[in-house]
Amino acid sequence: MLNAWEQRKSIIVVGGGFAGTLFALAAAAAPRLDVVLVERERRAGPGLAYGACAPQHLLNVPVARMELGLAPTFAQWLIASGADLSAALDEAGGDLNRAFVPRALFGAYLAERLEAALDAGDGRLRRVRGDVVRVSDRPVPCVQLADGRRIEGTHVVLATGNLPPRPPRCRDGGVYDSPLFVPDPWRFDALDALGADDPVLLLGSGLTMVDVALMLAARGHRGPIWSVSRHGLLPQTHADVPGRKGGFEAFLDPAEARDPNQALRIIRAAVAQAAARDVPWQRVMDAARPALAGVWSGWSQAARARFLRHARTYWDVHRHRMAPRIAAGLEALVTSGQLQVMAGRLTALEGVPGGIAATIRRRHSGRAAVLQVARVVNCTGPRSDFASLAAPPFEALRETGRIRADALGLGIETRGCAVLDRYGHASTWLFALGALTRPAFWEVTAVPEIAVQAHQLADALSRAAIPHHRPEARLIADFVNLGEGI
Repeated sequence: MLNAWEQRKSIIVVGGGFAGTLFALAAAAAPRLDVVLVERERRAGPGLAYGACAPQHLLNVPVARMELGLAPTFAQWLIASGADLSAALDEAGGDLNRAFVPRALFGAYLAERLEAALDAGDGRLRRVRGDVVRVSDRPVPCVQLADGRRIEGTHVVLATGNLPPRPPRCRDGGVYDSPLFVPDPWRFDALDALGADDPVLLLGSGLTMVDVALMLAARGHRGPIWSVSRHGLLPQTHADVPGRKGGFEAFLDPAEARDPNQALRIIRAAVAQAAARDVPWQRVMDAARPALAGVWSGWSQAARARFLRHARTYWDVHRHRMAPRIAAGLEALVTSGQLQVMAGRLTALEGVPGGIAATIRRRHSGRAAVLQVARVVNCTGPRSDFASLAAPPFEALRETGRIRADALGLGIETRGCAVLDRYGHASTWLFALGALTRPAFWEVTAVPEIAVQAHQLADALSRAAIPHHRPEARLIADFVNLGEGI
């Protein structure tokens, strides 16, 4: 007679973006698992990261770093797709594996892999279109959809990806409730009525701001674009097309990087060594990447908070870099004067005839600047403060004690991928993937790390027992085994 773990399991996946889709594909191919993928959008697979993008938006890493172990590979699919890759290949010296291609192509690849699996007809993978409003284990693990449907299973996997950004705290004068404020930067239709010469304010200066600025330029926008962030720093650029040539050996040891000061000191020393060998600093950051989860897990809560408070911005602009063509397009906007980047803080918004008056407190001088703009677009980065998020299904999960938001506002607490309840107990039925698990791993929002998570969880659920002794240790070990990562 089969025991509970040897019987077939029915896994409900909440979210059909990259993380949810890859896990669904992996789980459907594993023994004894049936999968229901729930996604509210018409097309599952691309999600926000690879679906809400324009043709000029490129992957931030080359093709080789986007491989998922699927057949055909992403590179093989690109060749057969007939897509125009001439610009990417020219930039990469003809090497497709080192090329930065449009993000939408990767989204199309994911969608096609999912459709192929659904069309296989074995019934082990099913897709449901709907909006999950409640997740519960009473009387069995299940999800409730907004239209009233209920789906029951044995396990639930939360793979909701990144949430839209939270509006900055300031006196908004009702602007946040007007159509002149764009709360979600990926809803491009909110800018359809924008005049070609209208001034625009972008809140934030990271990769999302870069995407929106280049999208506006591609639409023929001629008006001034202001970007404001606390430090006014732009993302750095990949030194050249990434590849094994000219790399840097792994050097970051979690046992030595016991706090942020030690870690940054080790990285600076490695950068100096690389410079002496004429190796760009970008290679040092790449070589540090696989060890980051191990370093982060070894820090105390106070050390993590200190890093987030003092070093996060500088880390992000050096770690999350732009493809060379993206950087060239941004530089053209800055050089022409159309894009102006300010270091400061938004203190007030006020509706005025014809638009919005935005008051910016400059970082260094403390003086206030008032910008008259037609739109304000929130590009401040995804929201992750689940302690106060009043959105389904997380609000109900928090109120019933099924999830616990981390104290630093990065996501929800997990052990491995198992969600922790309010008492710190690891769930046996509720799991999370990707950005939700940042409190445990810090950088777990890119393809290589999420792929490790998805495959490990699918493997664990298909076996006779789930390991409960520090399951995050195995994840971290596999992150290291990724080798040179970006």
